[in-house]
Amino acid sequence: MSLLLAFDDESRLAQGLARALDWPLALIDRHAFPDGETRLRLPHRLPASVALLRGLQQPNAKLTELLLAAAGARELGAQRLTLVCPYLAYMRQDMAFTPGEVVSQRHIGALLAAAFDTVVTVDPHLHRVATLAEVMPGRQGLALTAAPLWGQYIAQRLPGALLLGPDEEAGQWVRVAAAAGGLEHAVCHKRRHGDRDVDVALPATPVEGRAVVLLDDVASTGRTLMAAARGALAMGAASVDAAVTHALFVGAAEAELRASGVRHVWSTDAVPHASNVLSLVPLLAQALVGTGERV
Repeated sequence: MSLLLAFDDESRLAQGLARALDWPLALIDRHAFPDGETRLRLPHRLPASVALLRGLQQPNAKLTELLLAAAGARELGAQRLTLVCPYLAYMRQDMAFTPGEVVSQRHIGALLAAAFDTVVTVDPHLHRVATLAEVMPGRQGLALTAAPLWGQYIAQRLPGALLLGPDEEAGQWVRVAAAAGGLEHAVCHKRRHGDRDVDVALPATPVEGRAVVLLDDVASTGRTLMAAARGALAMGAASVDAAVTHALFVGAAEAELRASGVRHVWSTDAVPHASNVLSLVPLLAQALVGTGERV
């Protein structure tokens, strides 16, 4: 039987996933030394097939621990090692926009490909790359999507709602979600001037008197969602809610999003957050069985 290995700060998702798979669960013990280094302790003996659950929100602090855990798992008996990474960081930088920029997607992908046989993630921010497999050279990369789940959830909560992508990059998820929920959809046009400075132009689709739900893969500063929400309300939307797969919400971003007029903020449990309403456990469990993890 396969084993699910996880870090203690993601124990809630790990416990649900282990129950769904009927796999044993082991938590990695961590000790932080005064100098900032970390000691990890894994089970002293591991089965041949191991799935390691680790989301990469706050990635700079977590990548070192993840790579150490993967190497340790190999030493302790894991022959087939799968990374279950609900939020996969460093996927936005897929090309050098100015001379000398490091293409982080390419290099983080190569690091993970060297450590794991398979990488499973949800709604990675792939823009100019068609599949996750292209990011993981020589390995299996599986990109799942929460979009159909969002379409069904929103259709149940707000029948007849308009799904609105806050920018063109969100269009890929909005179209799938709308089809799954039988909802109308449209996509805004965004111009970014800086990390916290964006303009959003709404589409021609009428929003007056309608319930509008903004749908995106990730909310970090929330500026794009805020701009879209203000625009929809200014055009007469009856209400504006926001649904995101990854609730990063840096600093006061969630409070500022609500202050912009967003009524409800919904997210999946890909990233632990108070806004979590949608569990990814069934989606992840199905994918793990499909990749041959069950032995």
